Amino acid sequence: MIGTRAGVVQAFTAPGAIRLTSLPPLALYVHFPWCVRKCPYCDFNSHEWKGERFPEDDYLDALRADLEQALPLVWGRQVHTVFIGGGTPSLLSARGLDRLLSDVRALLPLDADAEITMEANPGTFEAEKFAQFRASGVNRLSVGIQSFNEAHLKALGRIHDMNDARRAVEIAARHFENFNLDLMFALPRQTLEECRADIETALSFAPPHLSLYHLTLEPNTLFAKFPPALPDDDASADMHEWIHERTAAAGYGRYEVSAYAKPNHQCKHNLNYWRFGDYLGIGAGAHTKLSFAHRIVRQARYKHPATFIEQARAGTPVQEEHEVSAQELPFEFMLNALRLVEGFPVHRFIERTGLQITSIEPALQEAERRGLIERTYEKIAPTALGQRFLNDLQALFLNDGDD
Repeated sequence: MIGTRAGVVQAFTAPGAIRLTSLPPLALYVHFPWCVRKCPYCDFNSHEWKGERFPEDDYLDALRADLEQALPLVWGRQVHTVFIGGGTPSLLSARGLDRLLSDVRALLPLDADAEITMEANPGTFEAEKFAQFRASGVNRLSVGIQSFNEAHLKALGRIHDMNDARRAVEIAARHFENFNLDLMFALPRQTLEECRADIETALSFAPPHLSLYHLTLEPNTLFAKFPPALPDDDASADMHEWIHERTAAAGYGRYEVSAYAKPNHQCKHNLNYWRFGDYLGIGAGAHTKLSFAHRIVRQARYKHPATFIEQARAGTPVQEEHEVSAQELPFEFMLNALRLVEGFPVHRFIERTGLQITSIEPALQEAERRGLIERTYEKIAPTALGQRFLNDLQALFLNDGDD
């Protein structure tokens, strides 16, 4: 394990399969694993809390221990963004969030202008608490609305209703200059008119950022086991096309598959993921990607909250760890970078993977032949067709670029 003293030395000094001339930007992800109710479409590491109160102090102790154990791996590197996700992090008390962010600032060199995002669900909104969250340093809120339609909220298993959703957005807008609304479309039995109504309602609040997701039936979810009746491909394509046109008309630029932003309001934390930056993930089930001079390492923390707390106390929060092979790197890079409408500059592939662009030339030629990308000597970007058939495009880069 690279978390041990010997492992840290090896990570930094042992020869490896690649050579990086510089390290990418570093972000911090903090996972909060509890929610009030598990949604039937959700495949995230979230657990319903059955008791009166989840063990907040024990979990905050474990997060600090986890972060302290990881510090040697990121020593001296500045953190540019923080994202507190879940689960439902807004279940934290104002005191608990203040403690968490104080620990982060005490242990990490946080950029003075760091974007600090917190996810929140309408059913957990309290105006006073969210004012305190803002005072603690959270400067971007991501609100999980999903829909403003009463019937669709029930079908999605959400704990909030239409009025809760509207009130939550009003509170978010009152306390945060920068906030995102999460909505989903192609919902069970949803019509194009109902999809339009949801988006129009969202736009009426003028959010700086919108995340608009096509509902997918993920493995190991209740919806996968008991699939609801969803709109057919033609109907969902009509919704997608209308969303692109309407958001553009409202002044939002689509910069990623599901992300739309007003000018200068793209999510910096997610951009770092898509640009194959580094991130340290702490908390139950959190994932980490860290670059060193001769290797890129991935980690995963123990998923169950009680197990994570126990292991973090023991100084061993990491359950899984592996070095990303040179053969895996092209696909891992493209899995992220090709989600961006702008694509990526060629030098970024070289800098972030330690590989030459010629290593993926056969796959690039095939993608170009199929009309899925357009490229110059300086830049590679997905075409509109490539964005539509993104999975097919990304798959071309499996197995070192062989189709």
